Amino acid sequence: MSEVELAASQPLPSRARPLPIIALSVLCRLVLRGPRPGLWLAAGASLAVISPLLFDEGLLNLGWHLVLARHGIGATEGTLGLSLLFGVIASRGFIRRPGRRRPEERSEGVERALAILARQPEAAAGLVRLGDKQVLVSDCGKAFLMYARQGRSLVALFDPVGPKRLWQPLVATFIAEAKRRRCRPVFYQVSADFLPIAVEMRLQALKLGEQAVVDLTRFSLAGGAWLKLRRSINRAERDGLTFEWLAPQTVIPVMDELQAVSDTWLSAHQAAEKGFSLGTFDPDYLAASPVAVIRLHGRIVAFASVMTEASDGDAFIDLMRHVPGVHRGMMDLLFVKIMETLKDQGFRTLNLGMAPLAGLAAHDRAPAWNHLARQVFDHGERFYNFRGVRAFKEKFDPDWRPRYIAVAGQGFPLASLIDVTLLIGGGVKGLWRK
Repeated sequence: MSEVELAASQPLPSRARPLPIIALSVLCRLVLRGPRPGLWLAAGASLAVISPLLFDEGLLNLGWHLVLARHGIGATEGTLGLSLLFGVIASRGFIRRPGRRRPEERSEGVERALAILARQPEAAAGLVRLGDKQVLVSDCGKAFLMYARQGRSLVALFDPVGPKRLWQPLVATFIAEAKRRRCRPVFYQVSADFLPIAVEMRLQALKLGEQAVVDLTRFSLAGGAWLKLRRSINRAERDGLTFEWLAPQTVIPVMDELQAVSDTWLSAHQAAEKGFSLGTFDPDYLAASPVAVIRLHGRIVAFASVMTEASDGDAFIDLMRHVPGVHRGMMDLLFVKIMETLKDQGFRTLNLGMAPLAGLAAHDRAPAWNHLARQVFDHGERFYNFRGVRAFKEKFDPDWRPRYIAVAGQGFPLASLIDVTLLIGGGVKGLWRK
């Protein structure tokens, strides 16, 4: 999941922003009412838990109110349950920080992973360079999984990277390693190609949304279907916005300007830096990839780092920040110019990241998770611009590819969702700061 989703959200007034961890007090109701209080309570609690980082803290308000209203739980009761919840969390190890390896170990693992990645069409796996994940390499050295531990979950990010024939034994090794560490195995943001392995390994898969991937070989603004986007681009350029593509070696000289844009964006969204599945503003990390920038009268007002490590012409928009309110067409210009530049350089695809909760079926046989998520997608615009995120990416005529979380066991994987959320957010302290 990229920062495109976060950038598209609208900050809520401070009075409408409950502490993210408060939502977890719903689980206290679960404990007090017995082992199975109802699917909707579990589904609502799951979505409330995972929403602050997988989607946006604004969604937390919706999940919180939906759960409380449906089950008659008052705000006071929920808040009082927080003390009990913290005890449960602490006793189960949910808030432990993932261990970090020594720099020399981390560097060796990253270098091995990047060598494999250079032969595979999965640019998003360049997130391994963050250094906050461990690397599990196959016996033959041609595939890897990147993962981190949070609490009692061992969380792998994305599909295994490497030839598909190597996926199953690598996944089996990972599950065995999780068992050895007395952890639950979790596979976060995996593709439909992973599902047969999930079935064989007795993992449950829940859909998180759909990933937008643009086919650059057929991307063009020619024709009537692109008229609105062409007008937006032309207006932005007439108003003085310009695009520049910075090769990695030219990023360092403008790092202070990029830092200023990043700080402005974080402040406007009342957000803190994240990690694991989201890029972080770190000078060394940022300078390892090309960076696309938008300038207004010479000043940088928006930027996006673009991962291009993978072979077969795949690229991924990673860290994206902008100064709010500069120009309505600014992001259109940034994205179109990135696509045109990559196409000219011979790239074939561009990964725009995930549209949260998009494309979830809500038929009678669909799981309760899907039904609740679909309701949030359809009616949650006050809390997060779900349709706007999908509509923005739809402008570029992408292929939509489903993304899942796969976990062991049946029912709603509350513990796994809590751990993933804490892992991305940097623990309870990170969630407190959003």
